[in-house]
Amino acid sequence: MASNDDYILEILQENSLVTGQQVEDALQTRKGSESAVDVLIRQGLLTQEEVYRAMASNAAMDFINLEHVSIPDEVAHIITADIARRYRVVPVGVNDLGGIIVAVDNPLNFNSLDAIQAVLQREVEFVCTTPDALSTALVKLYGTAQDAVERMEEAMGKILIGNDEVDVSTGSAEGDTGEAPIIKLATMMLLEAYNMRASDIHIEPMEKHLRVRFRVDGVLIETQQPPKKLAAAIISRLKIMTNTMSIAEKRLPQDGRIQVKMGKKQIDLRVSIIPTTHGESVVMRILDKSALSLGLPQLGFLSDDQELFEKLITLPDGILLVTGPTGSGKTTTLYACLNTINKPDKKLITVEDPVEYQMAGINQVQVNADVGMTFPAALRAMLRQAPNIIMIGEIRDAETANIAINAALTGHLVFSTLHTNDAPSAVARLVDIGVQPFLVSSAVRAMVAQRLVRKICPNCKAPYELTDAEVSGLGLDRSQLYEATILHGAGCEACKHRGYKGRAGIFEIFVVDDEVRHMVNNKSTTVELRKRAREMGMRTLREDGIRKVLGGMTTADEVISATMSDAE
Repeated sequence: MASNDDYILEILQENSLVTGQQVEDALQTRKGSESAVDVLIRQGLLTQEEVYRAMASNAAMDFINLEHVSIPDEVAHIITADIARRYRVVPVGVNDLGGIIVAVDNPLNFNSLDAIQAVLQREVEFVCTTPDALSTALVKLYGTAQDAVERMEEAMGKILIGNDEVDVSTGSAEGDTGEAPIIKLATMMLLEAYNMRASDIHIEPMEKHLRVRFRVDGVLIETQQPPKKLAAAIISRLKIMTNTMSIAEKRLPQDGRIQVKMGKKQIDLRVSIIPTTHGESVVMRILDKSALSLGLPQLGFLSDDQELFEKLITLPDGILLVTGPTGSGKTTTLYACLNTINKPDKKLITVEDPVEYQMAGINQVQVNADVGMTFPAALRAMLRQAPNIIMIGEIRDAETANIAINAALTGHLVFSTLHTNDAPSAVARLVDIGVQPFLVSSAVRAMVAQRLVRKICPNCKAPYELTDAEVSGLGLDRSQLYEATILHGAGCEACKHRGYKGRAGIFEIFVVDDEVRHMVNNKSTTVELRKRAREMGMRTLREDGIRKVLGGMTTADEVISATMSDAE
């Protein structure tokens, strides 16, 4: 039964459910791998319920008889079938604090309980039930593993991979030679990620299993776990789908792209594969072209910031820098800017590494260092094309920065990104990589720092009272909350019971004026520049986040987490 059989026997004796002699007799009459507890149950000296009630009591857990509990569908969907089967858990309900009540059949395995809580990424209240009742509930709620596969196949219909139509109900494709199950499995994985609005798919071979995770709204969520023995076949299938990767090469990193047509939507996947200790690790970035239609309001700008930002992106010349760490939405903001100002009377050219989205009406240049097409080389060539507006994916070195600044000083509007924690730090970053301060002050018009926070699900948003810790973490006091609209997501089917759906930005906008130019020329520190920005009315990332908490757009936890490095 359990590996900690001796401990369970002690619990049973402490609760006077069995005697020491009965335990001795059971130990002597075990058969094969049978435990002493199994013997006691087989002999009728104990029932399974008595054993697990005692274990629950020892672990300070309530006992529940799942055979007498009706679990609604909306509760069952809180946990996916894959996770429920893998960890042997069943969601029973939601408690008054919004935590999930989860039934388990091994209340003494604390490592497993911690793992379940980490996977679910929500507060969990555990209750105990018997293994037989849990197994019955798993089949009743989720069916068998084969049932799940058949339901997914039926729901998927047909999708296109590249130019090949794949019917996943049969797993067939043109030219298929008996690899239908692997084709089907890879296709199902892609569609499931798309349906969950994932931005990335991570396929990671571990020592004894193959881990598959989807990044949804910036958070990794563990999902289906194919057998480890299929890892090589799945990865080979993905390589074939790129049409550029070598299935024979397993020692070097490889990059490629996959095109998938789902219904009427064309989805691109950027694929990166690297060798690891236990096999090749795959990350696929899902590039949905519908994101290109984003306007500035969809990015998360409030009305006053949007008005200021719209003025900045319509300036005739100068540099506008968007700053933040990797994954903070900088590229999406730049694309939204280009989408807003892309008009027939303007010529727009971008240089990117890589070109993530292809935009109509814009000339996009792909960096290719292998043939000498570096950022500086591409920029020099672009300037001979007489553009009005230039977008540089990232300023990485002094040469790129100086060409961009010269372009701005000769009448071009330049958009680019930098990796800095806040807006004023962009000045120091440019100087650090070798740009003269007088050039920075002359060319840069504004710097915008940003982070992403998850938005509260509109379908299940409900009033919420901030805790004392949250009020303190935001730097507020209760008197500032009287007219606020504080909300949180209660959890529903639309957001997969996570309480969040989609993401938005929080911003700080630092506009360069004559005083700031003078300070940059005099090599003022970042602290001094930040002080000047605050005097000019710049809101910090934390302050913009607080406005969005008080307006019911996001939660305090999201803002506090995203702005931990905020200086104020």
